[in-house]
Amino acid sequence: MALLRRLVDILEAVVDLFGRLAAWTCVALVLLVAGSVLARYFFRTGAMWLQELEWHLISPIALFGMSYALLQGEQVRVDVLFERFPALVRRIIEIVTGLLLVIFAVWMVRLSIPFVMQSFRIGEGSPNPGGLPARFVLKGLVPLGFVLLAMQGLAHALRHAFLGPRSP
Repeated sequence: MALLRRLVDILEAVVDLFGRLAAWTCVALVLLVAGSVLARYFFRTGAMWLQELEWHLISPIALFGMSYALLQGEQVRVDVLFERFPALVRRIIEIVTGLLLVIFAVWMVRLSIPFVMQSFRIGEGSPNPGGLPARFVLKGLVPLGFVLLAMQGLAHALRHAFLGPRSP
């Protein structure tokens, strides 16, 4: 049981780290957008790569944030029904949904890797003049985000199956 607890703690620590990275990315995005707006309206200047960077920062926020939301218990569920179920039924639902999430996330990783590799092979960059190069780096966040989701889904299922729910 101690080994299982350690595994779950490690998985959740990794997800927590990337969740915090996503939170700091939100701060960077706000500062970037504010700076871009100020530069555009007060100095009548701007750069295409800055505008693209704004959109690129949304990806890690969403892809890392979805695992972090599950870690924090902020996932979407119909609480009106869920809370009325007996404890055993709720526990079974948590375990099954965690395992289904792992299957889905692994499937998404498998589907997204060729997409990233193709982008890498052709040296894909922005189609816009002055845009960001190496778009494969951004696309590489897709499988990474789903690996994190699979890790958190596994940790979630194991925690509810063997360790009990996370304490706040």
